[in-house]
Amino acid sequence: MLLYQDLLTGDELLSDSFPYKELFNGCLWEVDGKWVVKGAVDFDIGANPSAEGGDGEEAVDDQAVKIVDIVDTFRLQEQPAFSKKEFVAWVKKYIKLLTGKLDAEKADEFKKNIEPATKFLMSKLSDLQFFVGESMGDDAGLVFAYYKEGATDPTFLYFSHGLKEVKC
Repeated sequence: MLLYQDLLTGDELLSDSFPYKELFNGCLWEVDGKWVVKGAVDFDIGANPSAEGGDGEEAVDDQAVKIVDIVDTFRLQEQPAFSKKEFVAWVKKYIKLLTGKLDAEKADEFKKNIEPATKFLMSKLSDLQFFVGESMGDDAGLVFAYYKEGATDPTFLYFSHGLKEVKC
């Protein structure tokens, strides 16, 4: 199994159990998330509460909640939405921090493809949700989520150069 960690914080953000599609020459990875139910589930085991002294109206205290699989699995923490100005400031800072961690070839590749990827994200800025890893580091890379037109499940976007592959 492969895990993908945030290169800046070490937070686990993704694994190979969630297939991705490359966008913008691999600068962004697009991953489909799914809404799933997590928690208590009521199983009918064939018991007859009225025959066992119950009133038949007993209900299971169902603690089931709907969650997004990627957010839950990697304990992503949602952040407040960014204004255009805040997003541009974050991108500039992120580019500077990340290129310092990449080898020369990867840094050049990242710088070459970051502009179209950023323009794509800017075009969806009002629809994006922003997430960071569980450490909630100030310098953390962001994970972006949005709903494609007509979709009921979210799509997640990752800057691929900001991910470090770790074999488990």
